[in-house]
Amino acid sequence: MSPESWQAVAIALQALQLSILLFHDWVPLGSLTDVQAVRRANTPTYMLVGTAINSVPVGFALWRSVADFGHAYPHGLKIAMWLIYGILFAGELQSWWIPYFLGASPSKIERFQKMFGRTHAFLPVRHGIVPNTLHVILHLATFATLLILTQF
Repeated sequence: MSPESWQAVAIALQALQLSILLFHDWVPLGSLTDVQAVRRANTPTYMLVGTAINSVPVGFALWRSVADFGHAYPHGLKIAMWLIYGILFAGELQSWWIPYFLGASPSKIERFQKMFGRTHAFLPVRHGIVPNTLHVILHLATFATLLILTQF
């Protein structure tokens, strides 16, 4: 693939991730989200801070990726993107996949069941946790972004 094609795919993945991060706790998306359950489990301030912490870096990376489209990405942008998506993926592993495969505290299991127990999931429950479909999509997009960064 051409460099521009890799950039276009990276931009599309980042736009998907930003959309999910901005809206999944705030906008009902059918069985993909349970906004009311998330609101019962978290204060509005907690939700705003969490949305900002996750979305602002991704929004910055997306903005810079679009601004530099068609040109070689500056070294600083490449480093920033590796850090942003590396940290995001590490958080996804820590929050979802490590508890899913290795187990979690009873309080984490209870919290996840309250917030996500009514959302769509296609994986089997393990250790009382199942990553829901929307989070699996987000995590796959993050991982794919990291893979694509190897092409720049």
